[in-house]
Amino acid sequence: QVQLVESGGGLVQAGGSLTLSCRVSDVPFSRYKMSWYRQDSGKERELVASIMLPGPATTYADSVRGRFTISRDGYKKTLYLQMDSLQTEDTAVYYCQATDRFTQRQFWGQGTQVTVSL
Repeated sequence: QVQLVESGGGLVQAGGSLTLSCRVSDVPFSRYKMSWYRQDSGKERELVASIMLPGPATTYADSVRGRFTISRDGYKKTLYLQMDSLQTEDTAVYYCQATDRFTQRQFWGQGTQVTVSL
């Protein structure tokens, strides 16, 4: 069973930066496509960014491309999301997700709140 634990959320002013982390339990990290999703109240959960080996290959939502950077540290088994130039529209609960590349089974973290104020 894959366990994901997010951290790094908080309150930040518009234009500021935050870095989210997602620690993955002791499993073969390279086996999983890793993603960040977010969900604001009353809205559907949306994909923010994904990263997959080899490459690594990254994808971003249009709304965050150029401002957010997804990365992974295989040694620390940790996924990151560097968020710069934050906007009030980025306010949401951010979730870490792992997808098994072979079985397509998905695992989710508990979420971490990011609030961007004016």
